[in-house]
Amino acid sequence: MNLQLKQKTIFDDNFLLLSDTAIGLYHDYAKNLPIIDYHNHLSPIEIASNRKFNTLTEIWLKGDHYKWRAMRAYGIEEKYITGDATDEAKFHAWAKVVPYTLRNPLFHWTHMELKNPFRIDAYLNTNSASYIYSFCNDLLQQEDFSSRSLLKKFNVEMLGTTDDPCDLLLEHQQLKAEQKEIVVLPSFRPDKIFNITDQTSWLNYISKLSEVSGINISDVSSLLAALKQRIQYFHEHDCRVSDHGLNEMPSINQLSVSQEAEIKSIINGRSSAAFSDPEALTGFLLFELCKMYHEKGWVQQFHLGAIRSVNTRMLKLTGPETGFDSIGDFKHAKRLVFFLDELDKTDQLSKTIIYNLNPADNEVFATMIGNYNTGGIKGKIQFGSAWWFLDQKDGIEKQLNALSNFGLLSTSIGMLTDSRSFLSYSRHEYFRRILCNLFAEEIESGQLPNDRNWIGGIIRDICYFNVKNYLGFDKENF
Repeated sequence: MNLQLKQKTIFDDNFLLLSDTAIGLYHDYAKNLPIIDYHNHLSPIEIASNRKFNTLTEIWLKGDHYKWRAMRAYGIEEKYITGDATDEAKFHAWAKVVPYTLRNPLFHWTHMELKNPFRIDAYLNTNSASYIYSFCNDLLQQEDFSSRSLLKKFNVEMLGTTDDPCDLLLEHQQLKAEQKEIVVLPSFRPDKIFNITDQTSWLNYISKLSEVSGINISDVSSLLAALKQRIQYFHEHDCRVSDHGLNEMPSINQLSVSQEAEIKSIINGRSSAAFSDPEALTGFLLFELCKMYHEKGWVQQFHLGAIRSVNTRMLKLTGPETGFDSIGDFKHAKRLVFFLDELDKTDQLSKTIIYNLNPADNEVFATMIGNYNTGGIKGKIQFGSAWWFLDQKDGIEKQLNALSNFGLLSTSIGMLTDSRSFLSYSRHEYFRRILCNLFAEEIESGQLPNDRNWIGGIIRDICYFNVKNYLGFDKENF
């Protein structure tokens, strides 16, 4: 390796570990645990094909809206972000920005992702960019840098992809037949069925759902039957988790007779008028879906609080999920109580994970989970790990502190990537370092007992064993 890439950086073995206690907790209890990444957006096609990436830009920058937002903030032209510039030019544009990301989590993530798996011990900047780009591109052509090999390098034991109900899950079937090292399980994400405000897209989706389920969808009843068929199909293909991306929980879970008639007319082409109450449809369908999940024993997830695609001009230019989303300021408490309690009334509330995007709502979410825990299930309702804009050091610490103050951190199911990148598994390492340092600070100050076996056991549970038990995951059963 070029000598200029053998610099001394802050990203050594003890990065973020600010005491001997933290160092011991991380290296002895957390570092080498396998990863169960129960929610991400990795492509099943890329895993099944064992894809090799041609360039570092292809695996690292494409689809990474975190980096794109920073590049725009620095004034980089869009052609070097989502436009038609070459991969090399895009990489050099990013390298130009990196030195100016100090105090943004991207500075940490960028260099952690270069160190593992590429073994780059140097700061990325305009001077090092050419060599790093060439060096990593050469590695990416090797067999042990294919998509599956990268997952093995990161010690991933299981990952849960995010899949549309209409998906046939062919790649999951292929992976199960071909290899046993990494378990790749589908997750049921029915967001498109709620979007009746875009009536053309919604009707196209209804048609697709009708075709794949084999059920002629002509009204609300047949729509539910089609969704139930897809849940059964997913269950037969090892799905045990659902996921939903919502601004906020619906405040209603019923449709009136007239609303059902409206939907029937829309489905059958007799009306092109906008549906009168989209929230009622979302609430009704979500409530019925949650009862189906409970019947199957699934875990359900709710990602709440994002305002998406807020820049109309750039949405037209670059499409959705390109970095024009924000934290919302929704009122979650009453809506969460309504929805969770309605399911709990009939004992049909599944294991549930709720993710918060606004740090101002951390305490609301942390206290909410305690309302619906049930004897016999450890941590039945989970305050999900710091998500999206919050999965950085400050956000992770705030989420862990809120959960500690109002619940039991010891029952947490820990970190997940929620990412589309095969290099994002450094986020598990990042979380584990922050977690160990947090415990160590209170050991060092006398707020917690100086018993490493005791506290190390809790850290191991948070990083691995809690989620394994929560999901009922046994590698031999899949």
